[in-house]
Amino acid sequence: MNYDSILGIETEDAAKASPVLVVPYMWIGDFVRGHTVVRVLRKRWPNRPVDVLVSRQCAPLVDYMPGVRKGIVIDLPRGRLALARQWALAAELRARAYSTVLVLPRTWKAAIAPTLAGIPERVGFFGEARFGLINAVRWGEKKLPRFIDKNAALALPDGAALPPEWPVPQLEVPPDEVAHWRQSNNLSDGPVIALGPGSVGASKRWTCYPEAARLFAERGFDVWVVGGPAEKALADDITAAGGTRIRDLTGTDLRNGILAMAAASVAITNDSGLMHIAAAIGTPTMGIFGPTDPHLWAPLNGLAATVQQNKSKLPCQPCQRTVCTMNDHRCMRDISAVEIVDTAQRVLQKAGARRT
Repeated sequence: MNYDSILGIETEDAAKASPVLVVPYMWIGDFVRGHTVVRVLRKRWPNRPVDVLVSRQCAPLVDYMPGVRKGIVIDLPRGRLALARQWALAAELRARAYSTVLVLPRTWKAAIAPTLAGIPERVGFFGEARFGLINAVRWGEKKLPRFIDKNAALALPDGAALPPEWPVPQLEVPPDEVAHWRQSNNLSDGPVIALGPGSVGASKRWTCYPEAARLFAERGFDVWVVGGPAEKALADDITAAGGTRIRDLTGTDLRNGILAMAAASVAITNDSGLMHIAAAIGTPTMGIFGPTDPHLWAPLNGLAATVQQNKSKLPCQPCQRTVCTMNDHRCMRDISAVEIVDTAQRVLQKAGARRT
């Protein structure tokens, strides 16, 4: 695959310069994948600036996304319309004079502020009876095979064929910023394994990270545990098992996780936002899959290794459930720590061979 491929996406009306807004999905992994939409828009309209709405949690990602002019931080609560905040956001959008907005989520709520702002062209799939809110309605979403196809198709002209390959998400992290971060956190410059033990949904979490961390430490690697506040308890278990070579780098600032993934020699994660971050940076990434299908949910960038239980596929896979309700989580439990550690060492050897 040509990871910079933008084949099949035609440049049109190159002189047009009015700004475009993207309303993306706000889960971390989905937000990273939304950068493909930005890249398609920049190829289609090279002189139209592209801005994105962004949650406070995801906001650091925008600093590393080429082609994004500005991230507009929104503060809308889940589960409520919050009309006063919608009006305030609409006023800000109106002042920026967008002529086109792509509303990726199918929800009614996601289209309110762009409509109140009077953005002339509001593109999105039909959903939740959004007539009037979405005035450039697209159809056929269910026929599109993958989540990325559904999102990126909105950046193409209505009815256009999908390209043979989508441009991959990119996160460009300056090396000097990574070096400064390592120094300020008293982290060594040697080979490091970054572990991302968290995920949205307990069923996607591999349970042998503590044992893997111990094996990595015994083989001479430093190990960083990366994640948010929800992963603190998991990090405590991992650091307790691995000794002094294990560092807990979980915290509230996603920028910390971005820089950790940029600095790591190999990233090992569940199907999670950190997996997509590491892959978009270009760090060799191992994704551990059980209840979800890597064909649908692996990063477009590709993985250095996709790890699944190596016995016969279980009849319940892929269940897509957030909590295992059958087979006692075997799809993840049957993946051993030794298998992960051995695979990581092979990934490191291949990465080293490419650099020489």
